[in-house]
Amino acid sequence: MDSVMGFTRKLAQFVVQSEHVKIPAWAFEHAKVAFLDWLAVTFGGKNEPLVLKLINYADLMGGNRQASVIGHQMKTSVNHAAMINGSASHALDYDDTLVSFLGHPSVTLFPGLLALAEWKEKSGRDFLAAYLIGLQVGGTIGACAGLDHYMSGWHATSTIGHLASAAGCSCLLGLDEMQTIYALGISGTQSSGLKRVFGTMCKPLHAGIASQSGMTSALLAQSGFTCAEDIIEGPQGFFEVLKGKVNKDIISILGTGWDIQNLSQKYHASCHATHSPIEAAKRVVKEHGIGLTTIKHINVHSSDIALNIAGKSDPETGLEGKFSIRYCVANAILRGQTGMQAFTDEKVGDPSIRAFMGKVHVIHDPEMKALEAIVEVQTTDGKIFKIFSDILQQIPPLSEKRDRVRNKFMDLCGPVLGEEKARRLDEAVCSLYEADNVRLIVEEFLS
Repeated sequence: MDSVMGFTRKLAQFVVQSEHVKIPAWAFEHAKVAFLDWLAVTFGGKNEPLVLKLINYADLMGGNRQASVIGHQMKTSVNHAAMINGSASHALDYDDTLVSFLGHPSVTLFPGLLALAEWKEKSGRDFLAAYLIGLQVGGTIGACAGLDHYMSGWHATSTIGHLASAAGCSCLLGLDEMQTIYALGISGTQSSGLKRVFGTMCKPLHAGIASQSGMTSALLAQSGFTCAEDIIEGPQGFFEVLKGKVNKDIISILGTGWDIQNLSQKYHASCHATHSPIEAAKRVVKEHGIGLTTIKHINVHSSDIALNIAGKSDPETGLEGKFSIRYCVANAILRGQTGMQAFTDEKVGDPSIRAFMGKVHVIHDPEMKALEAIVEVQTTDGKIFKIFSDILQQIPPLSEKRDRVRNKFMDLCGPVLGEEKARRLDEAVCSLYEADNVRLIVEEFLS
């Protein structure tokens, strides 16, 4: 294949030609863990103010009752369901990350796929396979787009999420090669999302719109709606305008592996760029037995990308606190609780935490890459202790990941569903591959 031409078509061929039986069993197991984690954060975010506003908007607009809004005992159009559920799942910033995707893939994939699967009564196997294929397409595009795309101000979860969603939904709908090319084109021309809105309701909305857009694009392409056939690599296309270039080495391995094994779930309810500092801060204090009253200074060495994402030095709200390395480190050391309860306006504005934040200094360190961090603690007696952390390279094996995600799921869903129903939903997800009709699961547990 030519190094410039044919990239969009190559992706479409991968979507169409990837047979479910050739996807390894272990990949499906990872996908089920990812879905359980997505359900957890969606239930956790279902009553956030931005979600309630979107529900009111959907009610105002009306539409066919095709798909469920998770946790609200209501159905709306597939478009509105994808937008609302996608936004809810990203509202807490507690969702997963994939390095190659340059952001959060599941919140752009599962909402549209679930809405379609419920509406069209698709099987669990088809649903999970479409997720895996959409994830691989998004990771391939993201790996070619590179950090230049993200550092230019684009929110890759949104921009790449549009295309990943279109790929996954095209797979679930069984589109042919040309229809899939058009679906990628229709979603690609809508791709947008600026990092300028981080810390506002619009960041979660990006995920919902990306998932909705990809699904809409696939449905339009299915009906014969046309678009450019080289939306990603063509002149004035995605890569030329939004940064990135076709990489033959990356394309050559498309279909030979599954990036799902590199998906990183969150165990702290904040931006993923805060997680290495949190982990390092907790470890350095615990491993060296450092007393809180003996801490004089804390230096956090972070990369330029981490500071670009989570460098808010003086957060005033719980939402802004999620994007503040300084607050997250202070909170982790002072309180030790890094779940949802740590990111309220009250907790961020607490005078004791504000005083302790005065000891935390976040430093740009050119030696730090991606989300790496070093936390250095100086005590009042002049001793210095430091620990390095890179959460993107510390992904636990599948069995450990499943256990940690299950605990997170019960923590977020237990209070909403009740522990017994939450456990039954966990069991349903574990056997999702064998499910003949996703709608039955949705109507029993999610609507």
